[in-house]
Amino acid sequence: MRSKVTLVLLFLNVALFFFIFYFERDWRIERASQEARRRVLGPEAANIRGLEVSGTAPGTSFSLERRGDAWFLTRPVEWPANLNAVSRILNELQFLEHETSFSTRDLEKNGQKLADYGLDQPKLTLSFTSGDEGAAGRTTVLKIGDTTKVGDHLYLLSSDGQKIHVVSRSLADSLSVPFDQLRSDVIYSIQVFEARSLNLQTAAPSNVRVRLDREGSRWLFRTPVNARAGKNATELTINALDALRVKSFVLQNPPATAPSAAPLLRVTIEGNNRHETLFVGAQTDEDHVYYAQLEDRRAIFTVTIPAGLMNTLRNAADDLRDRHILDFDASAVTSITLSALNQPELSLQRLESAGGGHDAGWQIIRRGVSAQGSQTLAADSAAVQKLLEQLETLSALRFQSDAPTNADIEDWGFNRPEREVVLTVGGTPATQVTLQIGLPTRRENIAYARIAGLPSVYAVEPDILKDTSASPLAWRERLLETLPASAQVTSLTLSNAADNSVVYSRKLADNETWDAALASEPVARKSAIKEVLGELRSLRAASFVQDGFPEKVFAAGEVRAWKYRLDATVSLPGGAGAGQVNTMTLWFAERTGGTEQLAGSKEFGAVFAIEQPLLDALWTLTQP
Repeated sequence: MRSKVTLVLLFLNVALFFFIFYFERDWRIERASQEARRRVLGPEAANIRGLEVSGTAPGTSFSLERRGDAWFLTRPVEWPANLNAVSRILNELQFLEHETSFSTRDLEKNGQKLADYGLDQPKLTLSFTSGDEGAAGRTTVLKIGDTTKVGDHLYLLSSDGQKIHVVSRSLADSLSVPFDQLRSDVIYSIQVFEARSLNLQTAAPSNVRVRLDREGSRWLFRTPVNARAGKNATELTINALDALRVKSFVLQNPPATAPSAAPLLRVTIEGNNRHETLFVGAQTDEDHVYYAQLEDRRAIFTVTIPAGLMNTLRNAADDLRDRHILDFDASAVTSITLSALNQPELSLQRLESAGGGHDAGWQIIRRGVSAQGSQTLAADSAAVQKLLEQLETLSALRFQSDAPTNADIEDWGFNRPEREVVLTVGGTPATQVTLQIGLPTRRENIAYARIAGLPSVYAVEPDILKDTSASPLAWRERLLETLPASAQVTSLTLSNAADNSVVYSRKLADNETWDAALASEPVARKSAIKEVLGELRSLRAASFVQDGFPEKVFAAGEVRAWKYRLDATVSLPGGAGAGQVNTMTLWFAERTGGTEQLAGSKEFGAVFAIEQPLLDALWTLTQP
């Protein structure tokens, strides 16, 4: 039973195959033959390389020419064509079909002539040349006459004049587009990713020439000075130039002087083995609209150039220049050397981790401070990182001079700089760059800066002098001490330094906790004591004031005696033994402001400003 079903199905499949092969193929051949018979044009429409349209109405005549893969208008102006408009015309010609057609020889028999169809003086005459480039082309001429009385169609006379075709008016519509839609409105075709150079030249008498070249991911000035250009500013400018569009072509009443003959501005973008130059001429009667020409093209057109872009182009030497003074990789800096007038040189040295990374922090090396040689202290990594960020972002308020005289160098304080910052950047070999900061000016509130060995001088914010202090106090590690988790503060005594009278004192009993010991204390005092205990476990300085521990401290403009003394007993449990007991002693000056109170320590050898939480807690404990 199954074998019979299989045989039947096989027979049906074979029959279906023969049906498709013989009958469907014939249908397709017949359909293709019908389509071919309806086509007005044959192979001559396959490879069109030139096209000319002549019309009786004003502005309907133009010529197109294919050059390589691009199409250009050759009449009424020499200009790239709108590819979409050209493609529409070519498609209309290649797929042009007639609804019906009849021979011109039958016209006289029926008492008619070409004039009855508008073909004696056609509204549009289309002539196109086809064939391979370089070979003798074939020219085809089509004449488009009147609209049919019924239906939206036109009469078209064949190239040999033997037939009149009734075709869709879409062909005439594609040939009758306004000139502004037929031509391309693009001025620059070199996009920013292709651009390799930007050249600008202003008009006489200044004749300033500016050239910027791309090197890798950077842009560099070549003229009028060797300097870095701002990458974002340069590429935004090129993007703005690429966005310029032709407003209109000047076909009548051109300016007295062509833009290419006496340009206000000449702008060239160079790409890969090509370049495009725009000549910007005089301004028209409209705001921000200028006459312009492209190099090697006679057509004069108008273009709207925004005021911001025009100002940038005219002042490119300043506006496109990189305002960042230093160019370095902060993560690759291995040392920073700070020098100030009449102060010992100070270096901040990056410590390398055991694995060779750069995550082990920084240290201070102060040379020539004692007979023993250099002094080494732990540095505050956060402060050093902030310094690197400030140096990376240090920007010119203005470019003071690119060719200073010897008198300028002296006047601006570079014979004896207020500060020198030497950055050593790792590599093979390591490189160094030295930033020199000259005199600050009170009148303009600026300081002068330059890179040693380079001529350019910049005006910068004077705060850079404060940010690059050569005092080790500015860079010393703020974290003075951290108690291990197992350590316990067992007693706390705050007393008046003058007479040792006790302001507050508490000692824990065996196995007693501070929560239990403070249970009966008022809420504010309890909170203050807990804050002091927390600050002592991780003691930080807000800033350092001086090295060493003096008997009296200079605060708020006068020398003062220490006001309070804080003694804390710290117990460090040992293994099998009784453990270790240490006493931490801090001295506090009288509070001199809402956010300032100084502390001193013989153990840490420093006077420092305490952080706000500790300052507020002490205030609560010392007030009656």
